[in-house]
Amino acid sequence: MAPTRVGTLLTDMRARLRAAGIEEADLDARLLVGAALGLDAAGLILRAGDAVSPERLTHVEAMVARRLEAEPVHRILGHRAFGEHEFALSPETLEPRPDTETLVDLAAEAFARRGDASILFADVGTGTGAIAVSLLARFPESRCVAIDLSEGALATAARNAAAAGVGDRFLPVRADYLSALGKALDAVVSNPPYIPTGDLAGLDPGVRRFDPALALDGGADGLDAYRALTREAASCLAPGGDLLFEIGRGQEADVAALAKGAGFSPIEARPDLAGIVRALWFRRDRAGANLNETA
Repeated sequence: MAPTRVGTLLTDMRARLRAAGIEEADLDARLLVGAALGLDAAGLILRAGDAVSPERLTHVEAMVARRLEAEPVHRILGHRAFGEHEFALSPETLEPRPDTETLVDLAAEAFARRGDASILFADVGTGTGAIAVSLLARFPESRCVAIDLSEGALATAARNAAAAGVGDRFLPVRADYLSALGKALDAVVSNPPYIPTGDLAGLDPGVRRFDPALALDGGADGLDAYRALTREAASCLAPGGDLLFEIGRGQEADVAALAKGAGFSPIEARPDLAGIVRALWFRRDRAGANLNETA
């Protein structure tokens, strides 16, 4: 039997994914075949005529079979790029997604406006550490208390922080929201679970089956985490401290009301690339003053 060639294998895997109705079939095939063969996009072209060993062929088949079962391609690869860094994934973490870059960019503006040489902030529900690591890399004098309920997520995040060269400023803490912290924080940043419990069953299978429910389920109305975080942040942040959230579609008014009730003033609502308000920035009032005009 003639050996399978790289180009033929890529074509075949692309066809299988297309036939299954996978939207990003071409990209997914390239990523999976490339990873299994140790080739980048250019290598797949330049070595299209090379024979594929039986072991490598088996590896490709196994990876594509997982994709056909709705497992997201980056779960299969074990890592995903976010901002300027690559983040290892684990079963206890969400995949960092482009929407969250909206929150990171807004938080970076908040940090820059503070003008402090050193910023101590919390990343609540750190997961892979994508938010914390991205901000630590942008602000070399900053430190982050990275909070998660999952030991597995914290271990993954700590490895990612070390790989990005910020591990000495990344402080992992297993806790429920901000309950374990004192009053020393300059900022709190969080992409908390915000999907209403009743909506979980209707999520894309790749999310529903492979993302951890702990990081998705926001309670009956999707606002449980925001209730806790606005209340606890009021105790952990000094007057003038910044509170920044990622939110789901249509949650802006509800989250803003919770923040106002806890003593925070709105500074900015930032849309993502699709025009959906995705990130909110609040500041803790100084003796009840509205800080909107001072931002």
